[in-house]
Amino acid sequence: MDLGLRNRVYLVTGGSRGLGFATAQVLVGEGAQIVVSARHEQAVTKAAAELGGPDHAVGLAEDNSDPGAAERLVAAAVARYGRIDGGFISVGGPPPGPVMEATDEQWRSSFETVFLGGARIARAIASSVGDGGSICLVLSTSVRSPVPNLAISNGLRPGLAMVAKTMADELGPRGVRVNGLLPGRIATDRTRELDSASGDPDVARARMSASIPLRRYGGPEEFARVAAFLLSPAASYITGVMLPVDGGALRTI
Repeated sequence: MDLGLRNRVYLVTGGSRGLGFATAQVLVGEGAQIVVSARHEQAVTKAAAELGGPDHAVGLAEDNSDPGAAERLVAAAVARYGRIDGGFISVGGPPPGPVMEATDEQWRSSFETVFLGGARIARAIASSVGDGGSICLVLSTSVRSPVPNLAISNGLRPGLAMVAKTMADELGPRGVRVNGLLPGRIATDRTRELDSASGDPDVARARMSASIPLRRYGGPEEFARVAAFLLSPAASYITGVMLPVDGGALRTI
């Protein structure tokens, strides 16, 4: 199926590795042009080069928590490619740990990056896209069910999901779609770090895999194909959806 992504322009935050980079690869492979961002200049420059260079991707070192980052990223897309059609908004996960051990500073820092940064970038993209625009926020299965030992993520992701749902209502009359993606156990650096924190990553992965109906972790490319579809014109009648990509792990309907 042709997703209709050729010559469309997207912003991909958190795009130097993991789910962001995998999604950028699929978008570019389908003919889209992207502005990819991450906090570290060397990493984002390398990612843009691997995605094909300036004809296909440009990289900017930006931190989502910076109040000026959103406008700079959107402006870069318009300056380089003449337009922007949507965005894939992802950030690194907050520090793990239980509620009783999370510090106020960890909560504040995570709120600035995950919640406020995500909402700010979504607003900036929404202000610049026209009919057919599409925004996807990378959230977590914690939107529907808490993930053990990820208290801060459990606290912030559901609120951002409701922001996305509200934006879908507000932007729908303009033909702009807003959706959320709820990754489960996807084999990324972040997941490997969480497994390693248990003391025995192999045992942790085996235990988690046994709780997933498909009995395995997902690959970043599997998640990325779903993200590219939701961003694309092929998903033109889907908005306000929080879509799990988790191998069936969530036990909610």
